[in-house]
Amino acid sequence: MTKRVLIIEKEHPADLAVYADVIGKAQPRVEVLMAATEDEALSRCGGVTAIIAKAHSISAEVVAATPRLDWVQALTTGTDHLASVDLPPGVVITSARGIHGPQMSELAFMFMLAFLRDIRTVLGDQEKAIWSRRPQRLLYGKTVVIVGVGAISEALAQRCKAFGMITIGVSSMPRSAAGFDEVVGRESLLEVAGRADFLIVVAPYSPATHQMIDRSVLAAMAPHAVLINIARGKVCDEAALVEALREKRIAGAGLDVFAVEPLPPDHSLWGLDNVILTPHIGGMSDSYVRQTLPLVLENLGFYCAGERHRMRNIVDRQGNG
Repeated sequence: MTKRVLIIEKEHPADLAVYADVIGKAQPRVEVLMAATEDEALSRCGGVTAIIAKAHSISAEVVAATPRLDWVQALTTGTDHLASVDLPPGVVITSARGIHGPQMSELAFMFMLAFLRDIRTVLGDQEKAIWSRRPQRLLYGKTVVIVGVGAISEALAQRCKAFGMITIGVSSMPRSAAGFDEVVGRESLLEVAGRADFLIVVAPYSPATHQMIDRSVLAAMAPHAVLINIARGKVCDEAALVEALREKRIAGAGLDVFAVEPLPPDHSLWGLDNVILTPHIGGMSDSYVRQTLPLVLENLGFYCAGERHRMRNIVDRQGNG
């Protein structure tokens, strides 16, 4: 039986043709449908058994209009959004975990270097034609504590080691991991937060990680330390963070994610001079299709062969891993 696969790409519609062309050549018996808008997705759901899309682009309405759906390939690492769209129990979800290491790491480095090199002052001096030399702080020898140990954090930790940094991971299941000098359990978060020059959050959002970075963690951080959150906004207690930043109890924060997105124009974070904000761009890259296609093709091959159990990155819908 021919499989009907719907690919949804609302943010970068030009990518649709690339996905369709490569999938069509690799799996000529698969009927590929494309949608760049919600209306297009709803109009093309008939007979569809699989959806390939970024998790946040899959609406409850599209799921309801796809009664034969049995597989969702998320083009994102995070799939928490899908918990709210009422997917039937038999639907297998696979994520894009493992592809985001380069872009997420580079964003983390942008934040770290911007704070260490005081980029705001540098750009201000440039605008005013001021020649002002000052001592430069280095990443070399600094301690980075990465909360959440997985594919992204391993990619980040290995890059940190290349800069001569000390790397500590915090994990729900402590284990040795590439690039880390030390990995501790979450029960040690307060202790290692106190050792951090940079505390970087990459942990996925779940009830267990809700506001994990709370007042006690922020209080444990040194006054010169910087918090970087590139995971999910709700992993951090935003109200407590604003207080800590206003009172200069930590040096600053680099934030790509927020409890409410887009970040409301009247939010307190906008007005703080020790914060650098980016609009949830951590997972984006100019080669996203090339990064995701090998995984998509591999899982699609298993899907067409009736071997869904062999797919990579199957999501535990009970939240057990």
